[in-house]
Amino acid sequence: MMDAFRSVGIGEVLWDLLPTGRQLGGAPANFAYHARALGADGRIISRVGRDANGGEIIARLEQLGIPTDCIEIDPTAPTGTVSVGVSADGQPHYTIHQNVAWDHLAGEQNARRAVESAEAVCFGTLAQRSETSRNGIRKLLALTKPNCLRILDVNLRQQFYSKELIEQSLELATVLKVNDNELPHIAELLGITGDTRTQLAKIAERFSLRTVACTRGDRGSLLLHEKNWSDHPGVPTKVSDTIGAGDAFTAAMTLGLLAGWDLDKVNEEANRVAAYVASRSGGTPQLPDDLRTRFRQNNLKGTNK
Repeated sequence: MMDAFRSVGIGEVLWDLLPTGRQLGGAPANFAYHARALGADGRIISRVGRDANGGEIIARLEQLGIPTDCIEIDPTAPTGTVSVGVSADGQPHYTIHQNVAWDHLAGEQNARRAVESAEAVCFGTLAQRSETSRNGIRKLLALTKPNCLRILDVNLRQQFYSKELIEQSLELATVLKVNDNELPHIAELLGITGDTRTQLAKIAERFSLRTVACTRGDRGSLLLHEKNWSDHPGVPTKVSDTIGAGDAFTAAMTLGLLAGWDLDKVNEEANRVAAYVASRSGGTPQLPDDLRTRFRQNNLKGTNK
C-alpha cells in the first residue's frame, strides 16, 4: 500500500473552555485531526505541561488517532487553556492565557524528523507570540523539503501579532490562509489597498506565494492559485459554532492541492468539510463517511489526479 501524504501542524494545543464544556483546541491540533480524518498522515508538533490537563490532552489525541510522539512535555509551564465565549451567531471570542507550555515549544528530535519528511506543514502567528516558540517553529520550517507546502494560517488573536511577525511568517510560507475579518487588518499592516481580489493578488506577488485562500464564513471562499481564481459561494448549513471550521478548510484545501485536484474541486470539497464542522459543536467532530471517502481515494502518493 502506498504511503499517505504526510502533513504536520505546528504550534498551540490546548483546552478550549466553552460554555458547554471543555473541548480540545488549537488550530494546529484541529488541522492535524482533519488531515488525518481525510486520509493523510496528520500529526501535531506542540508542547503541554506535566500536569493533569497535559495528560488529558495526550489521551484525547490518542483517542482521536493522532500520534503524540511530537508532543513535548514542559517540566514547569502549565498546559494551555483558552476561555471561549460564543455569540448568538456562533462566532467564538477568546481569552488566551499566557506563559503556557506551547510558548516554550523547542522542536525536539521527533519534531525535526516529522517536518523533514512532510509534504505539508501548517503554522500560524499565535504560536509565535513568545521568542522561544517563535525560534523553535522557524528552525523546524527551515528543515522542510524544497517542495513542501508551508501553509501560514494567520491567527489574529488579542495583541499577539504585529506587522513584523506577519511579514516574517509570509516570507517563510508558500501558502496563505486568511479569513475575511483578518484580510483587511493584514492589508492595512502591509500597506496594501484595493478590493479583496486585489489584496490577495498583491500579497501573493509580494511574498511569492503559490496559493492564497480567503474564507468568508457562510459566503464560501476565494482561492488564488498560480494566478488562477476559484470563487465558491459556500455550502448552506445550520451553524452550531465556527470553532475549527477554518482549520478543517485548511486541511482539506491542503490535501486537495497535494493531490493535484482542479482548483474548483479543491474549493468545493474544502467548503463541504468546513460547513460540516461548523454544524457541530467544537473543532474536532467525527467527519461523515461521504466526506472522508472523497479524500481518502485521492490522498495516497501516486494517485494524484
